[in-house]
Amino acid sequence: VQLVESGGDLVQPGGSLRLTCTASGFTFSDEPLRWYRQGPGKERENIASISSTGGRTNYVEYVKGRFTISRDNAKNTLYLQMTALKPEDTAVYYCNFYQSGIDYWGQGTQVTVSS
Repeated sequence: VQLVESGGDLVQPGGSLRLTCTASGFTFSDEPLRWYRQGPGKERENIASISSTGGRTNYVEYVKGRFTISRDNAKNTLYLQMTALKPEDTAVYYCNFYQSGIDYWGQGTQVTVSS
């Protein structure tokens, strides 16, 4: 199993970024997926999730309306479109799926929101 995140960058407040997670080693289209983030000095937190088909999504309250999780099952790719970024969104962002008692993680991608 391999999850590889990309797309993190330094961006000004109010800016946008799209994160990408490419996956291999499992049947991507069968699995619900999640984005987590871990800010400086904070615990890792689940911020968005998506069902296997993409038909259902959920978000933590403080990213609703700003972040959009989506997936392309034909490309084995998960996305996180982030808009109206704030300094408090600064974190390492991880994609995740959970199967048979095991959490699978990528290496993370750094997002820094600063002027």
